[in-house]
Amino acid sequence: MKRYCVGLTFLMLFILIGSSIPKVYASESIPEISLNKTKARAMDFEGVYVPLSQEISEDNNINSTDLYKETNNVVEVISLSNNKVLISKDDIDLMSKTVSAESKGEPYEGKVAVASVILNRTSHPSFPKTIRDVIIQKNAFSCVRDNTVYENPDDSCYSAVMDAIKGNDPTNKAVFFYNPNTATSKWMKNINKSNVKAIGNHVFFDVN
Repeated sequence: MKRYCVGLTFLMLFILIGSSIPKVYASESIPEISLNKTKARAMDFEGVYVPLSQEISEDNNINSTDLYKETNNVVEVISLSNNKVLISKDDIDLMSKTVSAESKGEPYEGKVAVASVILNRTSHPSFPKTIRDVIIQKNAFSCVRDNTVYENPDDSCYSAVMDAIKGNDPTNKAVFFYNPNTATSKWMKNINKSNVKAIGNHVFFDVN
């Protein structure tokens, strides 16, 4: 009986001590988070744009990280000569400012033409592949060199940019333009030109 009491005492002490020890739980597992990357589908013909909300097919997946340094505000994607160009809101704003500065006093068609030149350069092997890089390329546009590119454009400039994005290209894919009455560049005046078209005071052309 004495041995039984001693055993019972030890059991009660063990239960009391055990209940006072803090319980340590294993940390909950952290669920994996999959990040949905921006994707878009471009049409197979030139100069046509589609919103990013367009349904994506498995055969036409385009990852923005492969094309535009992981842009988060891409609004449209176009296909120019089999080159997919992603366009952001900032691109549209910068294009509109460039059109405004480069085509002051020009007819609406001339504004669309300047915007088209910017787009055409992104698919030309001699120029950068993004709209921003095309515009800020050294000596590419006089308005960037003299800082007039920062002036606010009017609605017609934005409309001209959107028309160019939709495929309205009055230059027929030209990548150069100049004003022969005011240009000081001998290269512009003397280079052998092709696909020449005059719109307003500007001459749009390619190089042979």
